[in-house]
Amino acid sequence: MSGAVLVTGASSGIGRETALLLDRDGYRVFAGVRREPDGESLRRDASERLTPVLLDVTDAASIAAAAKQIETKLGGAGLAGLVNNAGIAVGGPLEFLPLQELRRVLEVNAVGVVAVTQACLPLLRRARGRVVVVGSISGRLSAPFAGPYCASKFAVEALCDSLRMELAAWGMHVSLVEPGDVDTPIWEKTQGYADRMLALLPERARELYADAIVAVRRQIDESARRGAPPAACARAIAHALSARRPRTRYVVGTDARIQALLVRFVPDRLRDRLIARMLAGG
Repeated sequence: MSGAVLVTGASSGIGRETALLLDRDGYRVFAGVRREPDGESLRRDASERLTPVLLDVTDAASIAAAAKQIETKLGGAGLAGLVNNAGIAVGGPLEFLPLQELRRVLEVNAVGVVAVTQACLPLLRRARGRVVVVGSISGRLSAPFAGPYCASKFAVEALCDSLRMELAAWGMHVSLVEPGDVDTPIWEKTQGYADRMLALLPERARELYADAIVAVRRQIDESARRGAPPAACARAIAHALSARRPRTRYVVGTDARIQALLVRFVPDRLRDRLIARMLAGG
């Protein structure tokens, strides 16, 4: 393969795995990271084609600088692909959720996708490049206490559908990758976030939701243990970038496929009961 690709959120997990896979496949990879040490780590494990790029998807100046850096490096060529992978996990009972936390996850997971795509579209048009967005099966099926994260991923679904139709006139493909549980550092970050969130919640929230919060944290641990390897997502992303006719959606993982079927065939209230039973360990 050939061409240049920008991967956001390449410091760890799916983004790192994707950047390294695309590098091995022969792409010129621009790996978006927030810290220089993460970029140096990628350099050590990749070929000389990979270039780390400092990129914060919530910072307009950072996005503009990264796009300018890439444009300069390409010297008039275009981008063959953009992989919007950067994301965070935020949760908690909506009754007590600090609204700044809701705004934060939407800014990173949804607005960030649009912001980076807007900045890169001039370069993508030059090469009739492709856009790949890493969403989640949580963009189809919500779970209790994951409302903020699910809302951001539902938004990503809508944005990708609209963008796919808008860019079709120029022969530019847009694909959405919808993984289920993936074995990445996000689970450790999520448990750390849960500790901080509990400290922010008022006593009344802990009284009302104590048992549910314990169940959710147990579920997070189980999800981390059974998560699919990031390589599975990386392979789906690589297919979306290289296939003559890429899919519009890639559902990755057995659990994700089961959840997709639940959404399609199981009525809402029955699905609610099944999720409640799963959280209860039944």
